[in-house]
Amino acid sequence: QKIRAVYDSNPTKFKTLQNILEVEKEMHGSAWPKTGATLALMWLKRGLKFMLVLLQSISDGERDEEHPNLIRVNAMKAYEIALKKYHGWMLQKLFTGSVYALPYKSDLLKALEKGKEVKEEESIEKIHQFLSRVTPILDAIYEMYTKMNAELSYKA
Repeated sequence: QKIRAVYDSNPTKFKTLQNILEVEKEMHGSAWPKTGATLALMWLKRGLKFMLVLLQSISDGERDEEHPNLIRVNAMKAYEIALKKYHGWMLQKLFTGSVYALPYKSDLLKALEKGKEVKEEESIEKIHQFLSRVTPILDAIYEMYTKMNAELSYKA
């Protein structure tokens, strides 16, 4: 909502995400990047990275051989890569416990297909197509944050 609100306040001035970061850097001075749409986008990109790593892990066939329909292995991998380093001890423990509430892989794939019954191979192919389109965009956002020195490493 914060990102959208900033954009809506002046669509010409905030035409791109980079424009938003540049203007907020100038506007907020030393408080930047710990404020506004810059901070919101930072957490959004991290969440998106978590989802992309999760989907990539599933599509790569990574799984618990004893429980192949569970996605705990995939979620833990995604968490380790995308979010864990930004979370304190308590949030790390909460996440580890929360993986037991995740849906089965078959239910997740069905939800991604909007409830339609589709062969797993077809769903995995669609995930591959999605990842091939979205991953470069997310990589570009991460690169932009690095170049602008906007990435924060504090723990939530």
